[in-house]
Amino acid sequence: MKSTVQSTLKALSTVILGKEEQLKLALACLFAKGHLLIEDLPGMGKTTLSHGLAQVMGLTYHRIQFTSDLLPADVLGATVFEQQAGTVGGSFTFHPGPIFSQVLLADEINRATPKAQSALLEAMEERQVTVDGESHALPKPFFVIATQNPLSQAGTFPLPESQLDRFLMRIQLGYPDKNAERLLLQGEDRRELLEKLPLVLPIQSLESIQANVQAIRVSDSVLDYLQRMVHFSRYEAGLAYGLSPRGALAWLTAAKSWALIAGRDYVLPEDLQTVAASVVDHRLEDAGEGSGQSWSDTIIASVPVLAS
Repeated sequence: MKSTVQSTLKALSTVILGKEEQLKLALACLFAKGHLLIEDLPGMGKTTLSHGLAQVMGLTYHRIQFTSDLLPADVLGATVFEQQAGTVGGSFTFHPGPIFSQVLLADEINRATPKAQSALLEAMEERQVTVDGESHALPKPFFVIATQNPLSQAGTFPLPESQLDRFLMRIQLGYPDKNAERLLLQGEDRRELLEKLPLVLPIQSLESIQANVQAIRVSDSVLDYLQRMVHFSRYEAGLAYGLSPRGALAWLTAAKSWALIAGRDYVLPEDLQTVAASVVDHRLEDAGEGSGQSWSDTIIASVPVLAS
């Protein structure tokens, strides 16, 4: 299994250069059955990453460009009355929207109004959508990758806390280093490279990995460490509110997935620390808005691994 994961990372690294840590986090998010939020400037490779993930796993892929005039029906689909030829009658037929895909890229999600953003809430949590009172199951696996422009840019609508909490992880790609950028400038067009990506991790293998994440062992001492950090976020960090139970579960699940990528069947405290920034900060950052403070760093620095 570890060799399969490494092959997947190697294939993705041919189109996303110099970002191995971010690629591992993206895979960990998918393996944990979560959803991923990528926050960065335009042109950093966010779309390339999402398309590449779908390509190496042979998953269906759709991209929705979120804009200020986007409607929920543009995302979910709509029920339309269709008259039958040669008759006076007809019937209502549901026409699925682009959300019915295994990998969905919600591009620039914070450029859409809250009404359009909310169209994803049920889908991300329940893996289904409800249109005109009828529920429709989404494909399996179902993985949402949303990209978000910095809130300082014009025409953005901040994601509400309830929406942010639906994302297991938030990452940033950032600028490439000098060597990676030189290779990027000298190499082939990224779109052409995407088409050449091989199928490395078929859906059966992906489902097996996702099941194995749940079986990763967690010792009592590691759970104690996690609970002390969650307690610190709630009562000692000076935040308006701390991590919710769902946030604590997300932290643990992400750590399990990271341990699996590392080739282990058990979680170490270091796994919790490694994934902390991507799991914790977007759930707490509103309390420290404008301070530039990383709450995950504060929590890790303040809570010892071993209880005193």
